[in-house]
Amino acid sequence: MHYYRYENAEVSFCYKYLMFSYNIIFWLAGAAFIAIGFWAWSEKGVLLDLTQVTRLHGFDPVWLVLLVGAITFILGFAGCVGALRENICLLKFFSGVIGLIFFLELTAAVLAFVFQDNVREWINDFFLANVKAYREDIDLQNLIDSLQKLNHCCGAKEPDDWNLNVYFNCTNNNPSRERCGVPFSCCLSDPAVSNLLSIPYSSHFLLQGDWINYIYIKGCIPALEEWLPRNLYIVAGVFIIISLLQMMGIFLARTLIVDIEKVKFNY
Repeated sequence: MHYYRYENAEVSFCYKYLMFSYNIIFWLAGAAFIAIGFWAWSEKGVLLDLTQVTRLHGFDPVWLVLLVGAITFILGFAGCVGALRENICLLKFFSGVIGLIFFLELTAAVLAFVFQDNVREWINDFFLANVKAYREDIDLQNLIDSLQKLNHCCGAKEPDDWNLNVYFNCTNNNPSRERCGVPFSCCLSDPAVSNLLSIPYSSHFLLQGDWINYIYIKGCIPALEEWLPRNLYIVAGVFIIISLLQMMGIFLARTLIVDIEKVKFNY
Protein backbone atom coordinates (compact mmCIF):
# COMPACT_ATOMS: atom_id res chain seq x y z
CA MET A 1 0.00 0.00 0.00
CA HIS A 2 1.17 3.52 -0.76
CA TYR A 3 0.56 6.10 1.98
CA TYR A 4 2.73 8.86 0.56
CA ARG A 5 -0.20 10.29 -1.40
CA TYR A 6 -1.84 11.38 1.87
CA GLU A 7 1.25 13.04 3.31
CA ASN A 8 0.53 16.71 4.20
CA ALA A 9 -2.99 16.22 2.81
CA GLU A 10 -4.29 19.03 4.99
CA VAL A 11 -4.48 22.77 4.54
CA SER A 12 -1.92 24.57 6.67
CA PHE A 13 -3.58 25.57 9.95
CA CYS A 14 -1.07 28.42 10.31
CA TYR A 15 -1.72 30.01 6.89
CA LYS A 16 -5.46 29.46 7.18
CA TYR A 17 -5.88 31.36 10.43
CA LEU A 18 -3.27 33.95 9.58
CA MET A 19 -5.35 34.71 6.50
CA PHE A 20 -8.51 34.81 8.60
CA SER A 21 -6.94 37.13 11.22
CA TYR A 22 -5.49 39.35 8.50
CA ASN A 23 -8.91 39.85 6.96
CA ILE A 24 -11.14 40.02 10.03
CA ILE A 25 -9.53 43.38 10.85
CA PHE A 26 -10.32 44.74 7.39
CA TRP A 27 -13.82 43.29 7.50
CA LEU A 28 -14.60 45.05 10.78
CA ALA A 29 -12.88 48.25 9.63
CA GLY A 30 -14.94 48.24 6.43
CA ALA A 31 -18.16 47.79 8.41
CA ALA A 32 -17.13 50.68 10.67
CA PHE A 33 -16.41 52.97 7.69
CA ILE A 34 -19.78 52.16 6.15
CA ALA A 35 -21.56 52.81 9.46
CA ILE A 36 -19.74 56.14 9.86
CA GLY A 37 -20.65 57.13 6.31
CA PHE A 38 -24.35 56.44 6.77
CA TRP A 39 -24.27 58.12 10.19
CA ALA A 40 -22.75 61.24 8.59
CA TRP A 41 -25.44 61.22 5.91
CA SER A 42 -28.17 60.80 8.51
CA GLU A 43 -26.82 63.79 10.43
CA LYS A 44 -27.03 65.87 7.25
CA GLY A 45 -30.51 64.57 6.45
CA VAL A 46 -29.37 62.99 3.19
CA LEU A 47 -31.03 59.66 3.99
CA LEU A 48 -34.38 61.46 4.25
CA ASP A 49 -33.85 63.18 0.90
CA LEU A 50 -31.44 61.30 -1.39
CA THR A 51 -31.67 64.03 -4.03
CA GLN A 52 -29.26 66.02 -1.83
CA VAL A 53 -26.49 63.69 -3.02
CA THR A 54 -26.72 65.10 -6.55
CA ARG A 55 -27.11 68.74 -5.47
CA LEU A 56 -23.61 69.13 -4.07
CA HIS A 57 -21.33 70.73 -6.67
CA GLY A 58 -18.19 70.00 -4.68
CA PHE A 59 -16.70 66.84 -3.21
CA ASP A 60 -18.62 65.11 -0.43
CA PRO A 61 -16.03 63.38 1.85
CA VAL A 62 -18.70 60.86 2.88
CA TRP A 63 -18.49 59.32 -0.60
CA LEU A 64 -14.81 58.54 -0.01
CA VAL A 65 -15.56 57.03 3.41
CA LEU A 66 -18.32 54.83 1.93
CA LEU A 67 -16.18 53.77 -1.04
CA VAL A 68 -13.21 52.79 1.14
CA GLY A 69 -15.56 51.06 3.55
CA ALA A 70 -17.34 49.09 0.82
CA ILE A 71 -14.10 47.91 -0.82
CA THR A 72 -12.54 47.01 2.54
CA PHE A 73 -15.68 45.19 3.71
CA ILE A 74 -16.02 43.14 0.51
CA LEU A 75 -12.33 42.18 0.48
CA GLY A 76 -12.37 41.35 4.20
CA PHE A 77 -15.48 39.22 3.73
CA ALA A 78 -14.00 37.37 0.75
CA GLY A 79 -10.72 36.75 2.59
CA CYS A 80 -12.37 35.58 5.85
CA VAL A 81 -14.93 33.27 4.26
CA GLY A 82 -12.43 32.07 1.66
CA ALA A 83 -9.95 31.09 4.38
CA LEU A 84 -12.48 29.43 6.71
CA ARG A 85 -14.39 27.61 3.98
CA GLU A 86 -11.24 26.95 1.95
CA ASN A 87 -12.98 28.48 -1.05
CA ILE A 88 -10.52 28.89 -3.92
CA CYS A 89 -12.85 31.20 -5.87
CA LEU A 90 -13.10 33.74 -3.03
CA LEU A 91 -9.38 33.57 -2.34
CA LYS A 92 -8.57 34.19 -6.01
CA PHE A 93 -11.01 37.09 -6.02
CA PHE A 94 -9.31 38.53 -2.94
CA SER A 95 -5.75 38.20 -4.26
CA GLY A 96 -6.78 39.45 -7.72
CA VAL A 97 -8.44 42.62 -6.40
CA ILE A 98 -5.56 43.34 -4.00
CA GLY A 99 -3.12 42.89 -6.88
CA LEU A 100 -5.20 45.21 -9.08
CA ILE A 101 -5.28 47.87 -6.35
CA PHE A 102 -1.50 47.61 -5.93
CA PHE A 103 -1.01 47.95 -9.69
CA LEU A 104 -3.31 51.00 -9.83
CA GLU A 105 -1.47 52.64 -6.92
CA LEU A 106 1.88 52.07 -8.62
CA THR A 107 0.55 53.35 -11.95
CA ALA A 108 -0.96 56.45 -10.33
CA ALA A 109 2.36 57.22 -8.58
CA VAL A 110 4.32 56.90 -11.84
CA LEU A 111 1.82 58.99 -13.82
CA ALA A 112 1.74 61.65 -11.10
CA PHE A 113 5.54 61.90 -11.28
CA VAL A 114 5.65 62.00 -15.10
CA PHE A 115 2.75 64.43 -15.53
CA GLN A 116 3.41 66.69 -12.55
CA ASP A 117 2.13 69.86 -14.25
CA ASN A 118 -1.14 68.23 -15.31
CA VAL A 119 -1.66 66.80 -11.82
CA ARG A 120 -0.96 70.20 -10.28
CA GLU A 121 -3.52 71.83 -12.57
CA TRP A 122 -6.09 69.12 -11.85
CA ILE A 123 -5.62 69.55 -8.09
CA ASN A 124 -5.96 73.32 -8.50
CA ASP A 125 -9.24 72.97 -10.44
CA PHE A 126 -10.51 70.41 -7.93
CA PHE A 127 -9.72 72.67 -4.99
CA LEU A 128 -11.34 75.69 -6.64
CA ALA A 129 -14.49 73.68 -7.37
CA ASN A 130 -14.69 72.81 -3.68
CA VAL A 131 -14.00 76.40 -2.65
CA LYS A 132 -17.14 77.34 -4.59
CA ALA A 133 -19.14 74.65 -2.75
CA TYR A 134 -17.64 75.43 0.68
CA ARG A 135 -20.93 76.34 2.39
CA GLU A 136 -22.98 73.59 0.72
CA ASP A 137 -21.79 70.68 2.84
CA ILE A 138 -20.60 70.67 6.46
CA ASP A 139 -18.17 67.77 5.90
CA LEU A 140 -16.58 69.50 2.92
CA GLN A 141 -16.34 72.70 4.96
CA ASN A 142 -14.63 70.89 7.85
CA LEU A 143 -12.25 69.14 5.45
CA ILE A 144 -11.14 72.42 3.82
CA ASP A 145 -10.85 74.14 7.20
CA SER A 146 -8.69 71.32 8.56
CA LEU A 147 -6.49 71.42 5.46
CA GLN A 148 -5.99 75.18 5.72
CA LYS A 149 -5.31 75.13 9.47
CA LEU A 150 -2.92 72.18 9.25
CA ASN A 151 -0.89 73.61 6.36
CA HIS A 152 -1.21 77.30 7.30
CA CYS A 153 -2.60 78.10 3.88
CA CYS A 154 -5.56 79.88 2.32
CA GLY A 155 -7.22 79.14 -1.02
CA ALA A 156 -5.80 77.02 -3.82
CA LYS A 157 -2.99 79.32 -4.99
CA GLU A 158 -3.78 82.47 -2.98
CA PRO A 159 -6.41 83.84 -0.55
CA ASP A 160 -8.12 85.71 -3.38
CA ASP A 161 -9.42 82.34 -4.63
CA TRP A 162 -12.18 82.71 -2.04
CA ASN A 163 -13.61 85.46 -4.19
CA LEU A 164 -15.05 82.61 -6.30
CA ASN A 165 -17.36 81.60 -3.47
CA VAL A 166 -20.78 83.24 -3.58
CA TYR A 167 -20.67 84.04 0.15
CA PHE A 168 -17.16 85.57 0.16
CA ASN A 169 -17.37 87.19 -3.27
CA CYS A 170 -16.25 90.81 -3.04
CA THR A 171 -18.84 92.61 -5.14
CA ASN A 172 -21.02 95.54 -4.13
CA ASN A 173 -24.27 93.68 -4.81
CA ASN A 174 -23.34 90.69 -2.61
CA PRO A 175 -25.65 90.79 0.44
CA SER A 176 -23.66 88.19 2.41
CA ARG A 177 -22.21 89.24 5.77
CA GLU A 178 -19.06 87.36 4.74
CA ARG A 179 -18.55 89.53 1.66
CA CYS A 180 -14.86 90.26 0.92
CA GLY A 181 -13.83 87.87 3.68
CA VAL A 182 -12.19 84.48 4.00
CA PRO A 183 -12.99 81.50 6.26
CA PHE A 184 -11.63 81.67 9.78
CA SER A 185 -9.35 78.72 9.00
CA CYS A 186 -7.35 81.22 6.92
CA CYS A 187 -6.78 83.49 9.91
CA LEU A 188 -3.56 83.64 11.89
CA SER A 189 -3.68 82.35 15.43
CA ASP A 190 -1.22 84.96 16.65
CA PRO A 191 -2.25 86.09 20.18
CA ALA A 192 -1.42 89.66 19.15
CA VAL A 193 -4.35 89.70 16.73
CA SER A 194 -6.62 87.21 18.51
CA ASN A 195 -8.97 89.91 19.75
CA LEU A 196 -9.48 91.23 16.23
CA LEU A 197 -9.98 87.78 14.77
CA SER A 198 -12.53 86.84 17.40
CA ILE A 199 -14.92 89.39 15.89
CA PRO A 200 -17.14 87.67 13.30
CA TYR A 201 -16.08 88.26 9.71
CA SER A 202 -13.29 90.58 10.84
CA SER A 203 -11.29 89.81 7.70
CA HIS A 204 -13.61 92.01 5.59
CA PHE A 205 -12.15 94.60 3.31
CA LEU A 206 -8.53 93.74 4.03
CA LEU A 207 -6.14 95.22 1.54
CA GLN A 208 -3.70 92.74 0.04
CA GLY A 209 -0.84 94.54 1.71
CA ASP A 210 -2.42 93.81 5.10
CA TRP A 211 -3.05 90.12 4.46
CA ILE A 212 0.25 89.03 5.98
CA ASN A 213 -0.76 90.52 9.34
CA TYR A 214 -4.09 88.72 9.62
CA ILE A 215 -4.37 85.69 7.32
CA TYR A 216 -2.21 83.03 5.73
CA ILE A 217 -1.11 84.31 2.35
CA LYS A 218 0.25 81.06 0.95
CA GLY A 219 -2.06 78.91 -1.16
CA CYS A 220 -2.66 75.28 -0.17
CA ILE A 221 -1.19 73.86 -3.38
CA PRO A 222 2.18 75.67 -2.93
CA ALA A 223 2.08 74.63 0.74
CA LEU A 224 1.57 71.00 -0.30
CA GLU A 225 4.44 71.24 -2.80
CA GLU A 226 6.70 72.44 0.02
CA TRP A 227 5.42 69.81 2.45
CA LEU A 228 6.11 66.80 0.21
CA PRO A 229 9.92 67.21 -0.10
CA ARG A 230 10.21 67.83 3.65
CA ASN A 231 8.27 64.66 4.44
CA LEU A 232 9.40 62.48 1.55
CA TYR A 233 10.67 59.71 3.83
CA ILE A 234 7.40 59.61 5.76
CA VAL A 235 5.35 59.43 2.54
CA ALA A 236 7.66 56.75 1.12
CA GLY A 237 7.51 54.81 4.40
CA VAL A 238 3.71 54.84 4.44
CA PHE A 239 3.59 53.69 0.81
CA ILE A 240 6.08 50.87 1.54
CA ILE A 241 4.11 49.70 4.60
CA ILE A 242 0.83 49.67 2.63
CA SER A 243 2.55 47.82 -0.23
CA LEU A 244 4.01 45.22 2.15
CA LEU A 245 0.60 44.64 3.75
CA GLN A 246 -0.94 44.17 0.32
CA MET A 247 1.81 41.77 -0.78
CA MET A 248 1.42 39.87 2.50
CA GLY A 249 -2.29 39.43 1.79
CA ILE A 250 -1.57 38.20 -1.74
CA PHE A 251 1.11 35.81 -0.45
CA LEU A 252 -1.20 34.31 2.20
CA ALA A 253 -4.06 33.92 -0.28
CA ARG A 254 -1.90 32.31 -2.98
CA THR A 255 -0.22 29.98 -0.47
CA LEU A 256 -3.59 28.89 0.86
CA ILE A 257 -4.86 28.31 -2.68
CA VAL A 258 -1.86 26.06 -3.43
CA ASP A 259 -2.47 24.09 -0.19
CA ILE A 260 -6.16 23.61 -0.99
CA GLU A 261 -5.40 22.51 -4.55
CA LYS A 262 -2.83 20.00 -3.27
CA VAL A 263 -5.36 18.54 -0.85
CA LYS A 264 -8.01 18.25 -3.60
CA PHE A 265 -5.46 16.61 -5.90
CA ASN A 266 -4.43 14.09 -3.25
CA TYR A 267 -8.02 13.14 -2.59
